[in-house]
This record gives sequence, C-alpha cells and structure tokens, in this order.
Amino acid sequence: MNLRRYLPILDWGRTYDRGAFSNDMVAAVIVTIMLIPQSLAYALLAGLPPEAGIYASIAPIILYAIFGTSRALAVGPVAVVSLLTASAIGQVAEQGTAGYAVAALTLAFLSGGFLMLLGVLRLGFLANFLSHPVIAGFITASGILIAASQFKHILGISAQGHTLPEILMQLWENLGQTNWITVVLGVLATGFLFWVRKGLKPLMRRLGATPTVADFATKAGPVAAVVVTTLSVWLFGLDERGVKIVGSVPQSLPPLTMPGLSPDLIQALLIPAILISVIGFVESVSVAQTLAAKKRQRIDPDQELIGLGAANIGAAFTGGYPVTGGFSRSVVNYDAGAATPAAGAYTAVGLAIAAMALTPLVYFLPNATLAATIIVAVLSLVDFSILKKTWDYSASDFVAVTVTILLTLLMGVEIGVASGVVISVLLHLYKTSRPHVAEVGLVPGTQHFRNIHRHDVETDPKVVTLRVDESLYFINARFLEELVQSRVTEGCEIEHVILMFSAVNEVDFSALESLEAINLRLSDMGVGLHLSEVKGPVLDRLRQSHLLDVLNGQVFLSQYDAWRSVTDTSGQTAPTS
Repeated sequence: MNLRRYLPILDWGRTYDRGAFSNDMVAAVIVTIMLIPQSLAYALLAGLPPEAGIYASIAPIILYAIFGTSRALAVGPVAVVSLLTASAIGQVAEQGTAGYAVAALTLAFLSGGFLMLLGVLRLGFLANFLSHPVIAGFITASGILIAASQFKHILGISAQGHTLPEILMQLWENLGQTNWITVVLGVLATGFLFWVRKGLKPLMRRLGATPTVADFATKAGPVAAVVVTTLSVWLFGLDERGVKIVGSVPQSLPPLTMPGLSPDLIQALLIPAILISVIGFVESVSVAQTLAAKKRQRIDPDQELIGLGAANIGAAFTGGYPVTGGFSRSVVNYDAGAATPAAGAYTAVGLAIAAMALTPLVYFLPNATLAATIIVAVLSLVDFSILKKTWDYSASDFVAVTVTILLTLLMGVEIGVASGVVISVLLHLYKTSRPHVAEVGLVPGTQHFRNIHRHDVETDPKVVTLRVDESLYFINARFLEELVQSRVTEGCEIEHVILMFSAVNEVDFSALESLEAINLRLSDMGVGLHLSEVKGPVLDRLRQSHLLDVLNGQVFLSQYDAWRSVTDTSGQTAPTS
C-alpha cells in the first residue's frame, strides 16, 4: 500500500524547510487571532457551550494537516454546518443538556465515518450531483436564516425557531423583553465589524501603514470588538443590568469525550450527518480547489474526504462538533502566506494555548458581540445575484435555486438541503432524458455536417441524418425511438436514416434494445438504418450484441462516407436552408 497516498504529510513533509516554517508561523498567528472569537461565535450558533468551538478547532486541524491535501485549507466550525448541527440535534435533545452535547459528538462521529467511507471507496464524484446553483441557493438561504437567528442576541431576548417565519414570529412576540443596553452594544459591534471589513484597510493605507500591517489590523478587527465590549461590560457592570454574557469557560485542553452510540440516537442523526457531510465536503473542496489553482497545485478530492473524515472523528472524541473547511479562514490562511498544512497545526497550538490561558478573559464577553461576528460573517454568503444569473441563462436552474431558497427559509435547513440534492438529481435526469438531437446536412464544398436549422446545407429528401449529442441510456432511449418514429412518418419518401454517434460515449442495455426496436420498425417500413462515427468503445459493446448482425444498413467510419454511400444510391442532393 502506498502510504503517501493516504498520508500526504509524508509528501510535503520531506521538503519542509525554514522558509516554509516561517511562512506557516506567520499565517498561524493571524488565523489564530481571527479564530478565537469566531470559534466562540459558531459554538453559540450551534447551541453549544462556547468552548466547544475552540475544541472543534484544535484536534480536527491537526488531523487534517496529516491526512488532507490542500496546503491552505483551514478546517474548523463554519456557519452553515453550525446551523445544520443546531437544527439536527435540536430534534433529539434540549439545548443546554448533557444529551445535546453528546448528540453533537455523535453527529460529528457519523459525519466523519461517512466521509471516511466515501474516501476509501473513492466516491468523491458523488458530490457532483449537487449543482452549483442549488448550492448557491442553499447557502444564500442559510445565510439569511443564520443572520435572523442572531437578532435575538442583538436584542437581548429569548427566541427559538428553525424556519424564517418561526424566527420572525418569536422575535415579534418577545420584542417587549428587549434590553436596550444589549442593543447598543450589538449594533455598535455590528457596525464596527462591517466598517473594519470595508473601511479599515484603506484608512490605514492612507495613514501610511504598510500593506502587511493594514491586513493584520483588518483580520484582528473582531478581536478589537471583543476586547472593547468585554471591558465595557466589566467596567460598568452591564451584566447586572441584563446584558447576557458568555460566562465561565473551562480553562483546559480539549477533553477526551465519547460519542453516544445508542441505536435510536444513530438512527435519528444518520440522515442529518450525511447531509452535513455532503454540504461540508462540497464547500471545502470548492475552497481548496480555488486556492490550489492560484499556486498551480492540485488536491485529491477522495483524499480530502479522508482528511475531513478524520477531522470530524477527531472532533467527536475531543468535545467538538461537525467541522469542515471554512471559506473565510482559508482565504485568510492563504493570504497570510501559509505554505503547507503545518500552518493549521501551528494554529491548533495557538488555540490550545488560548484554551488554557485566555478563556478567563472572555467571562464578560457579551453574546451580542458574538452574534455581531456571526451576522457580519454570514451576510457575505448571501448572493441574490444568482437568481438573476440563472433567470437570464436557464429557466430550470432558476426554478431549482428559487425552490431551494424558499424551502430552506420556510421549512428549515434539513429539508432545504435534502430538496437541493433531490432537485439537482432530478434536473440532471430531466436534461439527459431529452438529449439534444440535431438533423444535419452537408456544408457545401466541405465534408462537415451541421444543423439544418442553423446553416445553409445540402440535404436529400430520401435521407435523414440525426446527430445524437449525448450518451444513450435507459432514461433517454425512448426519446430517440419516438423522435425517429415521428421523423419517418407514413407517406414520406425517406429511404435511409443515419444516426451520427460522434458524441455518444456509451450505449447501455436499455438503449441497445431501443436501437434494435428502431431497426426493426425501419426494416418493416423498408428504410435502412445506418450508424456513423461510432466511437471504438461503443462499437466494441455493440459487437457483443446482435444489433450489428441484424442491422438494416451499415456502420460507417465517417458521416461523409455514409452520406456519399446512401446519396449515390438515392439520387442527387438538393440545397436547403
């Protein structure tokens, strides 16, 4: 067995040098500063104690560094997966109970196991069944749901709900409980974080700061919000005036934990775990491939499944919850100069130090600040332009995006993501069930054939050439049967039908039977059936059947040969347009 295939660390580790170490350490410092408030915030979103976010960012990062193939991907809690986690375990346990935490561990374990299984079986291609428009629609709707769910912390009220109508109704019903001091803190923190993203870097550049310093200050913006609001609560005793705070956070390294393995719990969480795995993998691989392409590197999607699976299993046994590769943290990691996955391991060390030494400092951190961090992060995920783009380009994709967004908002993230998977598959099946088949004719003075409805070409009234532009299999075989039948109608003078197979890569057994049926019907009508430009592998399969033995015509190497053969028999050609 090739260990380097399953342990990429053996590959990049052989060439690790002082320069790579320096770059990785700088990236780790920057990412660690960003992840401390972000990890706390995402744990809050998942309905877990704040320390769970830090725990989920230590062992998983180290395990991904060992098994993952991306040099820049930063693994840990992310907004969408945190929301999916809250939705899934909220169905089986009450938030704040020991059962809720155990369910989170179990969800991470099941998700990790499923990802590992896909990776070992090299089934990463299954993620391709989720179309990009559907993913974009789901992430947009999730961003809206996440932002809406955090307004309760900005207002300082209690509210529950997994769908947008439920959340809005709860907010409205409890609006009278609003704590205005919390509102001020939350609004100021949100406004400051938005400004940091857009305005701090240009301001510092105008003041003469170097690009490196300006970038560092921008990345550290959330930390500034945490420090200022925490000091405000502590100095003015705002917690005694109704401002909800993080409170006591254990000062320790991630504990050794055990996921629950009861059959009932596994049955309840298995489907959500699969959905979380698929969504997390698609998001992670998209980010990893984008960043790898910038440095002309490559990633192995199947090994990524193993890396992410190991990371999730690690989270299950160290007090975390499901994780994946995050877009924002990975981009920061890349921009900060991360040279190898070791940058993630150094980040884990930084977070471990924070877990042991800095957690007492966040006792007075207001929940409103964490909510502001989440809102600012997830609103960048909301992209309504996908609706216009798909409307302009493809009606079916527009319907898929719209349905996914509406179902996610109105019925919850689990139904939303499940509907996205189903819609993606149905769209694929619908499109391939009606393959593009063009009737073609000869371009004058050439040996090329083009669509008779798009070009001025030569045709023969006794010859029909149909170019099949897709592989033939069970779901579209009948379509070709009916198309040929409708073209060769009673009373017409057609003597030859040529099926041009230049774009056909496969013919399955159902399609073979359809071809045999077409041949039989045309034979009964006295019409010859010919095949042209059949690819070698397809022709090999057809030779294993009886089709070529009973074919009422010939198989030609090129379409031009077929045309010349049948038109020499049928008579002169006539131009058409």
